Amino acid sequence: MKALFTALALFTLAAPAGAQQSERFGPFELHYSVVNTTFLEPKVAATYGITRGKKRAILNLAVREHLDDGSTEARSMLIKGRTWDLIQNQFLEFREVREGPAIYYIGEFKFINEEWRFFEVDFRPEGADQTYTFKFKHQLYIN
Repeated sequence: MKALFTALALFTLAAPAGAQQSERFGPFELHYSVVNTTFLEPKVAATYGITRGKKRAILNLAVREHLDDGSTEARSMLIKGRTWDLIQNQFLEFREVREGPAIYYIGEFKFINEEWRFFEVDFRPEGADQTYTFKFKHQLYIN
């Protein structure tokens, strides 16, 4: 797991601005990024059962709760989502990954070069009183 976390963290640091983004939902902050699977080392992808390919990507999500003392803490969450473009609609199956105090969720999907992908995710963080809906779009390119 450390290898996957490191690979995703390194990608985020090396990617152009905006590669990893976040949005607040009350006391919770949802971090999200979309990564082409070709950026993952073959050994890392194989370790976690991620299929690499030119037209394959992952959606990486993590949620942190902002606490009263000013700190933040990772939270697990119930999550479901889907992604679509003008041709295909896919429901996302998320896998939970834990690495030390970090908790994140990975969903794989296929894409068409240069098409905009639309995402809709419903999530309920541990300790939340409600389920939140998050929507965004992202354009992907074959590498």
